[in-house]
Amino acid sequence: MKKSFRYKLYVIAALVGLWGVTGCNDFLDREPLSDITPSNYFSSEADLAAYTIAAYSFPTHSGFNVGTFGYDNHTDNQATSGYAVRWVPGEWRVPQSGGSWGFGGIRQANYYLETVVPRWKEGKITGSAGNIAHYVGEGYFLRAYEYFGKVQALGDFPIIRKTLPDQMEELIAVSRRRPRNEVARFILSDLDSAIMLLQSAPPGGKNRISKNAALLFKSRVALHEATWLTYHRGTPQVPGGPGWPGTGKVENFSINLDEEINFFLTQAMEAAEQVADAVPLVTNIKDDGYNSSTNPYFTMFSDQNMEKYSEVLLWRQYDPSLGINNNVNHYINQNGGNTGYTRGLIDNFLMANGLPIYAAGSGYQGDDYIKDVKAARDNRLQLFMKAPGELRLTDLTNKDGSPILIGHPDIIGLQETRDVTGYSVKKGMTYQYDQTQGSMGATGSIVFRAAEAYLNYIEASYLREGMINGKADQYWKAIRERAGVNPDYTITINATNMAEEAKNDFAAYSAGQVLSDATLYNIRRERRDELMAEGMRYTDLKRWRALDQLKTDPFIIEGFKVWGPMHEWYVGEDGNSLLIEADTPGKTANVSKESESSYLRPYRINLSPSNMVKDGYRWAYAHYLDPIAIQHFLITSPSGDVSSSVIYQNPGWPLEANVGALE
Repeated sequence: MKKSFRYKLYVIAALVGLWGVTGCNDFLDREPLSDITPSNYFSSEADLAAYTIAAYSFPTHSGFNVGTFGYDNHTDNQATSGYAVRWVPGEWRVPQSGGSWGFGGIRQANYYLETVVPRWKEGKITGSAGNIAHYVGEGYFLRAYEYFGKVQALGDFPIIRKTLPDQMEELIAVSRRRPRNEVARFILSDLDSAIMLLQSAPPGGKNRISKNAALLFKSRVALHEATWLTYHRGTPQVPGGPGWPGTGKVENFSINLDEEINFFLTQAMEAAEQVADAVPLVTNIKDDGYNSSTNPYFTMFSDQNMEKYSEVLLWRQYDPSLGINNNVNHYINQNGGNTGYTRGLIDNFLMANGLPIYAAGSGYQGDDYIKDVKAARDNRLQLFMKAPGELRLTDLTNKDGSPILIGHPDIIGLQETRDVTGYSVKKGMTYQYDQTQGSMGATGSIVFRAAEAYLNYIEASYLREGMINGKADQYWKAIRERAGVNPDYTITINATNMAEEAKNDFAAYSAGQVLSDATLYNIRRERRDELMAEGMRYTDLKRWRALDQLKTDPFIIEGFKVWGPMHEWYVGEDGNSLLIEADTPGKTANVSKESESSYLRPYRINLSPSNMVKDGYRWAYAHYLDPIAIQHFLITSPSGDVSSSVIYQNPGWPLEANVGALE
């Protein structure tokens, strides 16, 4: 039976992939699915199970390089050796084709639902009634997931609930964008359907979407929309705002912004509370990071089997015997994986006593050495950042029997294995030698975990009520206690100096202004630190509108204090330094200039004109949303002229290919 199911899963995965590829360049991805789908398919529970899991497209389902733990690259949290053009106004340009505007995944979900739901209601699908209902629920979840990706990237988007005939007039009509708040409400409606049908303990365990996973995702969607409407209010990025491009093109539209914000905040609170009350946080034994191999909070991110962790709501299993392997520990254990934490993130972590590092009496030991940076700090920093001299492997020793330890960060090595900032990622590392081999990695990958629900509730309730209520107090203290930080968050709030925080944290800003509310800022800080290296930072910065200040004040990313005592780590056998400063005549540089900063500046090593971020990350307001490719205007225009298309371009982007944001 297991072999039969796997075979069926591979077949369906191939079909799903084919539909995605053949439809990508077609108008609304309109390849008739009936041409390649057997008429008797979707007749059994196994058919539904195979189809839906083959459609899972979570970013955590990729095991290349550092996988999940590299998705925060190109933010103020992590850096890689290359740069993203989103930080270079004028270089991020409107594409001729492709881009985020596409309907492949949505069409797959619509086809599934419009085929399966009637058969389910008519009792024509064989198998367990509970399991069949669960897989129908997965279909609603997957459509919601696809649509949320569109809202994050594009804002306003067409709401399409069914597959469509190959008729140009109807296809153009349904291409009309609906305001983003309506799309978000549609997503929540789909998630409500999913929550009603999904099981708490699904068939297949936590490798499959569950009721709690859907509740968590609902809280994420609702919080995202509420905060977007809050912080982007009064701009063209909000429906009905001044200069909104939907004016005159969106029919039957009205909005009460305050009511919408409160609606989404309430939805976020209610969904998050259900998860946080039901799911306890995994225990942290609060070790110092030398050997965390028996610490559940640490191993939760790198275990081969994540079922036993209460906090894990959905995870991806890897099995090298099936050709499905995870390369994460090939990079994170053995080297730097071409990533690294920024100085801004590291300085953001509190001391264990709850004080910021700059506060009088904090006990901060400085940053001359990495071990000093970690001393007496938030235990999450101690656990999830490497320091030289910590244990690397538990099942292997050196020839003399001594332990194999983490060495000095390799800031000058090969690009793909480099420790880019000197502050190296340890989250997701396993201590087992076999899991460091690229073709053998079987460590799991978390998709959703319950701690996010705690954080979502705290933020949503504070914005909704203007205070830390009893639930938020309970959740915040639970997170801090698990992190080994003084649970009295008021100590932190009272010691917070926003001028200091604004030096290294984009989230100290909204709409170009430094936050005046230290409680709100510390809610953001908690989220930054708890979710470090989990790929949510860029989305958070955009919904908080935390990047406007970069238009006039570019930000230069920094890493560890290379031009202090640690520069002595980089000496060759001849006793000469291996560090070559930027602009050294006749040599290829590998570090930034000591005269500029004591801290390593990875984007100031190459000072040639080809390095467009050498003077810092910059921003254009248009970059909060993706541009729509010109192809989509042409095929939704009755006259073939982009200006007469039924869709409209996102604010600040031109109706011309290969051109950057207008501002």
